[in-house]
Amino acid sequence: MSEQQWNAVDAYFTDLLVPEDDALRSAVAASDAAGLPQIAVAPNQGKLLYLLALTQGATRILEIGTLGGYSTIWLGRALPADGQLVSLEYSAEHADVARANLARAGLEKNVEVRVGPALESLAALEAEGTDPFDFFFIDADKANNPHYVEWALKLSRPGSVIVVDNVVRGGSVLDAESEDPAVVGTRRMFEVVSDHPRLTATAVQTVGARGYDGLLLARVTG
Repeated sequence: MSEQQWNAVDAYFTDLLVPEDDALRSAVAASDAAGLPQIAVAPNQGKLLYLLALTQGATRILEIGTLGGYSTIWLGRALPADGQLVSLEYSAEHADVARANLARAGLEKNVEVRVGPALESLAALEAEGTDPFDFFFIDADKANNPHYVEWALKLSRPGSVIVVDNVVRGGSVLDAESEDPAVVGTRRMFEVVSDHPRLTATAVQTVGARGYDGLLLARVTG
């Protein structure tokens, strides 16, 4: 199957099952206008995140990697009226775009975007004594994926769900000799997850509008 067919199947699914509204379309348009990289999740992937968080019954969500807030909108919509989502973004410019997109989606009261290196923001959350999060979406710099998973465990509770995006890397995750920091970090993340006594996990490959990639899904067991 060609990439063109992958895209056509994604479009078919999206047209039937994931009709985008003004807030989502505006988020994409505003992100493009601001020159943000076009690496946000696809619409059907966004709805998958929404359904996973909704099925989890999440009232507190932590996202690592905001970009323009497209995935953040999907996750925020899974929250109850009094739920909270904290999203961590390195770039102040990206965060400004995301905050405007979230406000247009009516989520500014439920979502906090924090700016700075994610590892510093995660340490700050711990120092503040934050309540555990029910759901984590990790989609930031891949070199730090093992650290982000370790932090998710620190900020979790038994039953929390962790999703890590972009774990296939076009198949390069197989390359044990790779010097690409994204591949090295992703492989190390898999090692952390597979050896961890508090996690049970799987990973799936995906094809579609975002090419050949995949995600890891893990549950905190204790």
